[in-house]
Amino acid sequence: MLRRGYKRLLKLLAKHTPGYNVRCRLLRMAGYKIGGRVYIGEDLIIIDELDDRARVKIGDRAAIAPRVTLVVSSHPNFSRIGPFVKCVHGYIEIGDDAWIGTGCIILPDVRIGKGAVVGAGSVVTKDVPDFAVVAGVPAKPIKKLDTSSEAVGLWSN
Repeated sequence: MLRRGYKRLLKLLAKHTPGYNVRCRLLRMAGYKIGGRVYIGEDLIIIDELDDRARVKIGDRAAIAPRVTLVVSSHPNFSRIGPFVKCVHGYIEIGDDAWIGTGCIILPDVRIGKGAVVGAGSVVTKDVPDFAVVAGVPAKPIKKLDTSSEAVGLWSN
């Protein structure tokens, strides 16, 4: 019970704290797996069970814009439809160098691939391949990023 309150407090502080470095540190303290040099914009919402399982993993150098929502867990709470719907307790993985645009919603059991881009306002319901650009509601692939050696040389490091 005490751990759940601690996690809830850290999530609340991270959501409203200025400075992406501090937000990342607070979310790590709450038990989320967050890589190095990650940018997390203001107002990140993580909807999950307040247990000790690491259901959110964010890779190195990922960029998450403001007002993104990660839905890891979903259930009808006190509604009478509870016996008729499936409760979801999943995971979300955001790969290295991925970029999540402002206002995106990522639903449970989704993996965003390495170097993928999710357009602002998208609702991601399925896995996003590496270096794909997706957008829309629901998010659909719109192009593939050019990662050839002739391209900028971005991936050489």
